[in-house]
Amino acid sequence: MTEMADFSGKHVVITGANRGIGLGIAEGFLKAGADLTICGLEDETPEIAAQLAQTHGRSVKGVTCDISDRQQVLAFSEHCDSLDVLINNAGFEFITPIADPSPRVDDVFERIIMTNVVGTFSVTRALLPKLVDGGRIVSTSSMWGKTAVAEFSAYCASKHAVIGLTRSLAQELAPRRISVNAVCPGWVRTVASMRSLSAMAAREKRSESELLDEIVGAQALPGLMDPSDMAAMYLFLAGPAADNITGQSFTVDRGELMQ
Repeated sequence: MTEMADFSGKHVVITGANRGIGLGIAEGFLKAGADLTICGLEDETPEIAAQLAQTHGRSVKGVTCDISDRQQVLAFSEHCDSLDVLINNAGFEFITPIADPSPRVDDVFERIIMTNVVGTFSVTRALLPKLVDGGRIVSTSSMWGKTAVAEFSAYCASKHAVIGLTRSLAQELAPRRISVNAVCPGWVRTVASMRSLSAMAAREKRSESELLDEIVGAQALPGLMDPSDMAAMYLFLAGPAADNITGQSFTVDRGELMQ
């Protein structure tokens, strides 16, 4: 990954970096020489940051933060010095069947929108004064931000919204030469995606292995991606090779969705 760009001396902030895709992104930037500030919803985030710092010999600060809570976002921003790259990766992915009468569906729908949309906006707004001119913002959308799947209306809507935010902010921040782009992962082996797979299989009364085989079979390239497979696209968009790219959304899904 380091051959793509050298991030030595650069400060990168990554939300939702304590596991899954966010952790894969964090490790990619650390290998490329960056210093990090990360946040995660879970209490063990500072401990994970310390482990990353020890493993990679870089500065890594970790803060527990629920990005759906504006006061927590503002508190998190106080931990962040001047930054070169902001990675908006934190998000929730849960099933929200509209015909399900349970009040929990309403609560989950609101939670997803508050985290994936409002939280992404709040973090960007809070950290923008600290982002250097010519800096980079890269947000995690989803393959489902360009298409849709039944019973995941909140998640699909939120990831469509992330692409909309990306396009609008790319125009708004262009005078400061800040580029804004999005990455749209396909199926990646994370806790969230495997939970969604389990929910889909249960509602379709199919085995998880059968459904996973069908999903992987729909890809042009075989196999299920790991979080580390996603890091290269974020490094590319944050590096000099992407100097002329803004307002775009890039799908990384082994060829499942071709648009």
